[in-house]
Amino acid sequence: MNPRLLLAVCALSLHAHDMWMEPSTFLPHQGDIVTVRLRVGQDLIGDPLPRDPSHIRQFIVADNTGRNPIPGRTGMNPAGILRASTPGMLVLGYYSNPSILEQTSEKFEQYLKEEGLDAIAAQRKKAKASGPVRELFTRCAKSLVLSGPARADQQDKSLGFPLELTALRNPYLNATEELPLRLTYENRPLAGQLVVAMNRSNPMEKVTARTGADGKVTLRLRHGGMWMIKSVHLVPAPKDANAEWISYWASLTFEMPVRRAGR
Repeated sequence: MNPRLLLAVCALSLHAHDMWMEPSTFLPHQGDIVTVRLRVGQDLIGDPLPRDPSHIRQFIVADNTGRNPIPGRTGMNPAGILRASTPGMLVLGYYSNPSILEQTSEKFEQYLKEEGLDAIAAQRKKAKASGPVRELFTRCAKSLVLSGPARADQQDKSLGFPLELTALRNPYLNATEELPLRLTYENRPLAGQLVVAMNRSNPMEKVTARTGADGKVTLRLRHGGMWMIKSVHLVPAPKDANAEWISYWASLTFEMPVRRAGR
Protein backbone atom coordinates (compact mmCIF):
# COMPACT_ATOMS: atom_id res chain seq x y z
CA MET A 1 0.00 0.00 0.00
CA ASN A 2 1.16 3.54 -0.77
CA PRO A 3 2.68 5.16 2.38
CA ARG A 4 0.47 8.26 2.02
CA LEU A 5 -2.63 6.07 1.79
CA LEU A 6 -1.51 4.15 4.87
CA LEU A 7 -1.21 7.42 6.80
CA ALA A 8 -4.71 8.38 5.72
CA VAL A 9 -6.02 5.02 7.01
CA CYS A 10 -4.09 5.70 10.22
CA ALA A 11 -5.88 9.03 10.72
CA LEU A 12 -9.25 7.31 10.43
CA SER A 13 -8.21 4.43 12.67
CA LEU A 14 -7.11 6.69 15.52
CA HIS A 15 -10.77 6.92 16.57
CA ALA A 16 -10.81 3.20 17.42
CA HIS A 17 -10.18 2.31 21.02
CA ASP A 18 -7.23 0.02 21.66
CA MET A 19 -3.69 0.34 20.37
CA TRP A 20 -1.10 -2.41 20.79
CA MET A 21 2.27 -3.61 19.50
CA GLU A 22 2.76 -6.86 17.57
CA PRO A 23 6.36 -7.92 16.99
CA SER A 24 7.00 -10.41 14.18
CA THR A 25 8.14 -12.84 16.89
CA PHE A 26 8.01 -12.69 20.66
CA LEU A 27 10.83 -15.28 20.91
CA PRO A 28 13.69 -14.30 18.59
CA HIS A 29 17.09 -15.96 18.62
CA GLN A 30 20.01 -13.71 19.42
CA GLY A 31 20.90 -11.75 16.30
CA ASP A 32 17.47 -12.12 14.69
CA ILE A 33 15.71 -9.17 13.07
CA VAL A 34 12.34 -8.32 14.65
CA THR A 35 9.80 -6.08 12.93
CA VAL A 36 7.23 -4.24 15.02
CA ARG A 37 3.68 -3.59 13.85
CA LEU A 38 1.37 -1.12 15.54
CA ARG A 39 -2.34 -1.96 15.57
CA VAL A 40 -5.45 0.08 16.38
CA GLY A 41 -8.84 -1.55 16.87
CA GLN A 42 -10.90 -3.61 19.27
CA ASP A 43 -10.80 -7.18 20.55
CA LEU A 44 -7.39 -7.71 18.93
CA ILE A 45 -8.83 -7.04 15.48
CA GLY A 46 -7.16 -3.92 14.21
CA ASP A 47 -5.95 -1.79 11.36
CA PRO A 48 -2.25 -1.11 10.79
CA LEU A 49 -0.85 2.06 12.26
CA PRO A 50 2.02 3.05 9.94
CA ARG A 51 4.96 5.03 11.22
CA ASP A 52 4.19 8.75 11.51
CA PRO A 53 6.90 10.85 13.22
CA SER A 54 4.35 13.54 14.12
CA HIS A 55 2.59 11.02 16.40
CA ILE A 56 5.70 9.56 18.05
CA ARG A 57 7.06 10.90 21.31
CA GLN A 58 9.05 7.75 22.09
CA PHE A 59 9.45 4.48 20.15
CA ILE A 60 12.14 2.57 22.01
CA VAL A 61 13.58 -0.76 23.11
CA ALA A 62 15.05 -1.26 26.59
CA ASP A 63 17.40 -4.21 27.07
CA ASN A 64 20.53 -5.12 29.04
CA THR A 65 22.51 -2.42 27.23
CA GLY A 66 20.10 0.44 27.99
CA ARG A 67 17.51 2.24 25.87
CA ASN A 68 17.66 2.78 22.14
CA PRO A 69 15.23 4.18 19.55
CA ILE A 70 13.46 1.70 17.27
CA PRO A 71 14.19 2.89 13.73
CA GLY A 72 11.85 2.74 10.76
CA ARG A 73 10.71 4.55 7.64
CA THR A 74 7.93 7.14 7.59
CA GLY A 75 4.63 5.73 6.32
CA MET A 76 5.74 2.13 6.57
CA ASN A 77 4.05 -0.87 8.16
CA PRO A 78 5.73 -2.48 10.10
CA ALA A 79 6.43 0.79 11.87
CA GLY A 80 9.76 -0.31 13.35
CA ILE A 81 12.59 -2.79 13.02
CA LEU A 82 15.27 -3.92 15.47
CA ARG A 83 17.83 -6.64 16.03
CA ALA A 84 17.75 -8.87 19.11
CA SER A 85 21.44 -8.25 19.68
CA THR A 86 21.59 -9.29 23.35
CA PRO A 87 19.93 -12.20 25.18
CA GLY A 88 17.27 -11.49 27.78
CA MET A 89 14.10 -9.44 28.00
CA LEU A 90 13.55 -6.73 25.40
CA VAL A 91 10.94 -4.17 26.47
CA LEU A 92 9.48 -2.37 23.46
CA GLY A 93 7.71 0.92 24.11
CA TYR A 94 5.56 3.32 22.07
CA TYR A 95 4.49 6.64 23.63
CA SER A 96 2.47 8.93 21.38
CA ASN A 97 1.86 12.63 21.21
CA PRO A 98 -1.73 13.52 22.16
CA SER A 99 -4.44 13.51 19.49
CA ILE A 100 -7.83 15.20 19.64
CA LEU A 101 -11.13 13.33 19.38
CA GLU A 102 -14.66 14.76 19.46
CA GLN A 103 -17.65 12.48 19.94
CA THR A 104 -21.29 12.70 20.90
CA SER A 105 -22.35 12.54 24.52
CA GLU A 106 -23.97 9.15 23.86
CA LYS A 107 -20.78 7.63 22.41
CA PHE A 108 -18.74 9.09 25.24
CA GLU A 109 -21.07 7.54 27.82
CA GLN A 110 -20.75 4.16 26.07
CA TYR A 111 -16.98 4.47 26.07
CA LEU A 112 -16.98 5.20 29.83
CA LYS A 113 -19.06 2.07 30.39
CA GLU A 114 -16.83 -0.14 28.24
CA GLU A 115 -13.62 1.02 29.94
CA GLY A 116 -14.97 0.77 33.49
CA LEU A 117 -14.74 4.51 34.16
CA ASP A 118 -17.70 4.38 36.51
CA ALA A 119 -16.80 7.35 38.71
CA ILE A 120 -16.67 9.71 35.73
CA ALA A 121 -19.92 8.31 34.32
CA ALA A 122 -21.62 8.93 37.69
CA GLN A 123 -20.17 12.45 37.83
CA ARG A 124 -21.53 13.28 34.38
CA LYS A 125 -24.93 11.81 35.21
CA LYS A 126 -25.16 13.92 38.36
CA ALA A 127 -24.21 17.04 36.42
CA LYS A 128 -26.64 16.11 33.61
CA ALA A 129 -23.84 16.65 31.10
CA SER A 130 -24.77 16.65 27.43
CA GLY A 131 -23.45 17.78 24.07
CA PRO A 132 -20.26 16.87 22.17
CA VAL A 133 -17.20 15.88 24.20
CA ARG A 134 -13.63 16.75 23.20
CA GLU A 135 -10.86 14.50 24.45
CA LEU A 136 -7.07 14.48 24.09
CA PHE A 137 -5.83 10.88 24.05
CA THR A 138 -2.31 9.49 24.37
CA ARG A 139 -1.11 5.94 23.66
CA CYS A 140 1.30 4.19 26.06
CA ALA A 141 1.97 0.74 24.57
CA LYS A 142 4.55 -1.86 25.58
CA SER A 143 5.52 -5.32 24.35
CA LEU A 144 7.75 -7.95 25.97
CA VAL A 145 10.08 -9.90 23.69
CA LEU A 146 12.36 -12.64 25.03
CA SER A 147 15.63 -13.66 23.39
CA GLY A 148 17.01 -16.90 24.80
CA PRO A 149 15.81 -19.15 27.65
CA ALA A 150 13.34 -17.72 30.16
CA ARG A 151 14.64 -17.06 33.67
CA ALA A 152 13.02 -15.68 36.80
CA ASP A 153 15.46 -12.76 36.97
CA GLN A 154 14.38 -11.46 33.55
CA GLN A 155 11.91 -8.70 34.28
CA ASP A 156 9.73 -6.15 32.58
CA LYS A 157 11.10 -2.61 32.99
CA SER A 158 9.26 0.60 33.73
CA LEU A 159 9.70 3.03 30.85
CA GLY A 160 8.28 6.04 32.72
CA PHE A 161 5.23 6.45 30.48
CA PRO A 162 2.37 8.55 31.94
CA LEU A 163 0.15 5.45 32.23
CA GLU A 164 2.05 2.19 32.33
CA LEU A 165 1.40 -1.50 32.89
CA THR A 166 4.40 -3.43 34.21
CA ALA A 167 4.49 -7.22 34.61
CA LEU A 168 5.90 -8.20 38.01
CA ARG A 169 6.84 -11.71 36.87
CA ASN A 170 8.39 -12.99 33.67
CA PRO A 171 5.31 -14.13 31.66
CA TYR A 172 7.47 -16.48 29.60
CA LEU A 173 7.94 -18.77 32.60
CA ASN A 174 5.44 -21.62 32.67
CA ALA A 175 5.46 -21.96 36.46
CA THR A 176 2.01 -20.46 37.09
CA GLU A 177 -0.94 -19.06 35.19
CA GLU A 178 -1.28 -16.08 37.56
CA LEU A 179 0.44 -12.91 36.41
CA PRO A 180 0.87 -10.00 38.84
CA LEU A 181 1.08 -6.51 37.34
CA ARG A 182 1.36 -2.94 38.51
CA LEU A 183 -0.45 0.03 36.97
CA THR A 184 1.08 3.47 37.48
CA TYR A 185 0.02 6.97 36.55
CA GLU A 186 2.81 9.55 36.49
CA ASN A 187 5.04 6.92 38.16
CA ARG A 188 2.67 6.46 41.13
CA PRO A 189 0.38 3.48 41.83
CA LEU A 190 -3.12 3.92 40.39
CA ALA A 191 -5.84 2.37 42.55
CA GLY A 192 -9.33 1.19 41.63
CA GLN A 193 -8.60 1.01 37.92
CA LEU A 194 -10.09 -1.60 35.60
CA VAL A 195 -7.48 -3.84 33.91
CA VAL A 196 -8.56 -6.08 31.03
CA ALA A 197 -6.70 -9.00 29.45
CA MET A 198 -7.58 -10.80 26.21
CA ASN A 199 -6.02 -13.70 24.35
CA ARG A 200 -5.54 -13.88 20.59
CA SER A 201 -7.34 -17.26 20.38
CA ASN A 202 -10.53 -15.94 22.03
CA PRO A 203 -10.46 -12.18 22.62
CA MET A 204 -14.12 -12.08 23.68
CA GLU A 205 -13.30 -14.19 26.77
CA LYS A 206 -11.81 -11.33 28.75
CA VAL A 207 -10.13 -11.50 32.15
CA THR A 208 -10.78 -8.41 34.28
CA ALA A 209 -9.89 -7.07 37.72
CA ARG A 210 -9.41 -3.73 39.46
CA THR A 211 -6.15 -2.55 40.94
CA GLY A 212 -5.66 -2.36 44.69
CA ALA A 213 -4.42 0.61 46.71
CA ASP A 214 -0.85 -0.29 45.68
CA GLY A 215 -1.75 -0.25 41.98
CA LYS A 216 -1.27 -4.01 41.78
CA VAL A 217 -3.55 -6.57 40.19
CA THR A 218 -3.21 -10.30 39.57
CA LEU A 219 -4.80 -11.83 36.47
CA ARG A 220 -5.36 -15.52 35.92
CA LEU A 221 -4.30 -16.19 32.34
CA ARG A 222 -5.33 -19.75 31.60
CA HIS A 223 -4.27 -20.01 27.95
CA GLY A 224 -1.01 -19.84 26.09
CA GLY A 225 -0.41 -17.61 23.09
CA MET A 226 -0.47 -13.86 22.60
CA TRP A 227 -2.04 -11.74 25.31
CA MET A 228 -2.87 -8.05 25.41
CA ILE A 229 -3.51 -6.39 28.75
CA LYS A 230 -4.91 -2.86 28.79
CA SER A 231 -6.22 -0.05 30.97
CA VAL A 232 -7.55 3.47 30.38
CA HIS A 233 -7.25 6.50 32.68
CA LEU A 234 -9.22 9.71 32.19
CA VAL A 235 -8.50 13.05 33.89
CA PRO A 236 -10.04 16.53 33.49
CA ALA A 237 -8.20 18.69 30.97
CA PRO A 238 -6.77 22.08 31.97
CA LYS A 239 -8.75 25.10 30.79
CA ASP A 240 -6.28 25.94 28.01
CA ALA A 241 -6.33 22.43 26.48
CA ASN A 242 -9.31 23.02 24.12
CA ALA A 243 -10.76 19.75 25.44
CA GLU A 244 -12.79 18.55 28.42
CA TRP A 245 -10.79 15.40 29.13
CA ILE A 246 -7.33 13.89 28.74
CA SER A 247 -7.09 10.12 28.42
CA TYR A 248 -4.15 7.74 28.57
CA TRP A 249 -4.36 4.27 27.03
CA ALA A 250 -1.88 1.67 28.32
CA SER A 251 -1.36 -1.74 26.75
CA LEU A 252 1.08 -4.62 27.24
CA THR A 253 1.54 -7.56 24.86
CA PHE A 254 3.52 -10.78 25.26
CA GLU A 255 3.25 -14.48 24.45
CA MET A 256 2.52 -17.00 27.21
CA PRO A 257 3.88 -20.54 26.78
CA VAL A 258 1.34 -23.11 25.64
CA ARG A 259 0.79 -25.43 28.59
CA ARG A 260 1.05 -29.16 28.23
CA ALA A 261 -2.00 -31.35 28.81
CA GLY A 262 -2.55 -32.12 32.48
CA ARG A 263 -0.82 -28.98 33.73
